[in-house]
Amino acid sequence: MRFLLYNIRYGTGRRERHAWMDLLRRTDRHFEAIAYFIRELEPDVVGLVETDSGSFRTRSRSQPQRLADMIGHYHAFEVKYRRHGLMRHAPVLGNQGNAFLTRLAARRHTFHFFEQGFKRLVIELELERVSLFLVHLSLRRYIRRRQLHHLEELIRHAGKPCIVAGDFNALLGPKELAPFLRRTGLKRANPENRPTYPSWEPRRVLDFVCFTPSIRLKAFALPQVTLSDHLPLICDFDLPA
Repeated sequence: MRFLLYNIRYGTGRRERHAWMDLLRRTDRHFEAIAYFIRELEPDVVGLVETDSGSFRTRSRSQPQRLADMIGHYHAFEVKYRRHGLMRHAPVLGNQGNAFLTRLAARRHTFHFFEQGFKRLVIELELERVSLFLVHLSLRRYIRRRQLHHLEELIRHAGKPCIVAGDFNALLGPKELAPFLRRTGLKRANPENRPTYPSWEPRRVLDFVCFTPSIRLKAFALPQVTLSDHLPLICDFDLPA
């Protein structure tokens, strides 16, 4: 199974001088470049972080839906803010979230929400032989710690081998995940700690793919592309029978 994790920054391109203002630019042409890049990789499952479900940036078209139509994948999208929060009713912000796409048969998808943090969404995607979790953790360290404890509980109740992936915002680097990995028994792709951010001059390891030891990592790649401010992570897995 080929899994791709990619924080696409809503299809707005790499961060420029006015980082927040450039998040409001139209995305049609640039998102097409991202979509073609993903299609060429031929992934079985895609975890998209920071994707737009249809704001003015995308001319009211959903990026996950457009990508699913292009590559023939089932998709599950949800807004990343708390379920009944005011952010969901705000222009643009109410369309910002994360998504899974899969060409493998999906048994179910579930949207969980952390109890704390600005970004709270956890998407759980259950396939026949594996469950996947997609996250985008808080920028605040003490909130991240609490979110990771909540994530541990979700993993324990999954009932099958797991892949946990996302933008962990681990500003202290991989060592910040060590307690989480120790408690869950998960292994981490990218053992050489190759940095994933920013894409044009990578210095930080912010994006992670973790997996149950019964899953075998066959290959790992970190393409040096600057379509977003994050680099994409590609993992080829052998799943247990």
